Amino acid sequence: MADGSPSASPSSASPHQHHRDAIKSSVHNSASSRRREHAIAVGKERREALMRAKRVCRAPLSGSDETVVEEGDMVVDEEKADLEARTAQAVEELKSALSTQGKGAQKKKIEVLRALRRLLSQSEVPPVEAAIKAGAIPLLVQYLSFGSSDEQLLEAAWCLTNIAAGEPEETKSLLPALPLLIAHLGEKSSTLVAEQCAWAIGNVAGEGADLRSKLLAQGALWPLARLMLSNKGSTARTAAWALSNLIKGPDPKAANELISIDGVLNAIIRNLEKADEELATEVAWVVVYLSALSEKATSLIVRSSVPQLLIGRLLASENLQLLIPVLRSLGNLVAGDGYMVDSVLTVGSSITDQALSSLTKGLKSDNRVLKKEASWAMSNIAAGSFEHKKLIFASEAMPLLMHLLTTAQFDIRREAAYTLGNLCVVPAGNAAPPNIIVDNLVAIVNGGALPGFINLVRSADIESARLGLQFLELVMRGYPNGQGPQLVEREDGIDAMERFQFHENELMRNMANGLVDKYFGEDYGLD
Repeated sequence: MADGSPSASPSSASPHQHHRDAIKSSVHNSASSRRREHAIAVGKERREALMRAKRVCRAPLSGSDETVVEEGDMVVDEEKADLEARTAQAVEELKSALSTQGKGAQKKKIEVLRALRRLLSQSEVPPVEAAIKAGAIPLLVQYLSFGSSDEQLLEAAWCLTNIAAGEPEETKSLLPALPLLIAHLGEKSSTLVAEQCAWAIGNVAGEGADLRSKLLAQGALWPLARLMLSNKGSTARTAAWALSNLIKGPDPKAANELISIDGVLNAIIRNLEKADEELATEVAWVVVYLSALSEKATSLIVRSSVPQLLIGRLLASENLQLLIPVLRSLGNLVAGDGYMVDSVLTVGSSITDQALSSLTKGLKSDNRVLKKEASWAMSNIAAGSFEHKKLIFASEAMPLLMHLLTTAQFDIRREAAYTLGNLCVVPAGNAAPPNIIVDNLVAIVNGGALPGFINLVRSADIESARLGLQFLELVMRGYPNGQGPQLVEREDGIDAMERFQFHENELMRNMANGLVDKYFGEDYGLD
């Protein structure tokens, strides 16, 4: 399309184009790398705003004979020194009980394990450091030995679970216990023992990449995947949570291996379709990391019923803990595989209407993360076909995106800007500047978006500043009757661009100076 052409026709965009077009792909940040960045960043969000990456086990597992601890039974007022002394004494009793023989020996072992476990689970601040200093870890490893009773194994694994929920160095102290914890995930273990060991492993995996690598090298992935197939909800939920901690990257190897295990995709589908919200939440986190890290997983998932199930969950639920990973998963899938937009979210289909409705729901949310994720997903749909752009442009999402561009937190403004920018262009091919959909550009500028993009140009974030410059280029090149430069000048766009006159980033310097020279050179303002 030549400059100044009134609009792009539907035929301007190939039906099989990759759904990131020029305004998005030219920031030198591929879909896969952005998904990985999202996957890594969400770990912090998950710890701080949602569900801790490591969790203390305070109540007994479902199916256990242990009495549920009432809130009033928590050890909250005890002096720290006294608590640590009692913990050290409990560890000494662990050591003594190991050498106990004859009648009553098994009962004694259970009693001393339970005493330590209660200190580690009923205390407001569990005395993990005291237990480690007293030598609890090697003793607990001995209590995990094969041939021990299920009750003994359960208590020992519970102690290790809560030690693993401590500070980083405390979690690392579990290294000697990992082989046995993994071994007790096996089919010969009782469900309760396997589930408690999965919880301990999930805490270890939640600590960082080094420990994840050790767990993967020791074979934790496959037995955890088997547990996620369980028909027992709490077991599947714990296993899914542990798996999401184990595969969350940045190395995609574990995600690739997980999706290749027979039954895993079917279990994801079943639990997204039928499970309660707690289990569906944990499974959705597995989908988050699979779709962020594994191209193979993304391809398999988008060709299954998972996208429809994610959209259904978004529309039906108000549970923030569920909505965030479901929306993140959907955004990853939209960003990760052209088939998702071209063949799943086809214009005119009910799933596409539902997807836009669910994303609009996210844009309306008071929650920052939901707004960001909805904008991220919408930006990639907007980078699809001409018909997808028309659909979004005519939807309830448009005024919301315009509002977010000028009022939201910075990261949300940037995602809204990507969406609005993508609505204005279709790829030209051959590395040429994108063709402009003039009607959309005019409506977005006249709706008050230009100051928002100029504010991005002023941003310290280079990616955002470049996005702002790209939009200014569209306005100056494509706004009808040559009015674009005056509009940019009126909003102090020249001043914003001139900040890059001597900038250290050569690409940004050349881009900004080139635009100023081209549109505001010595002939600017002359007839």
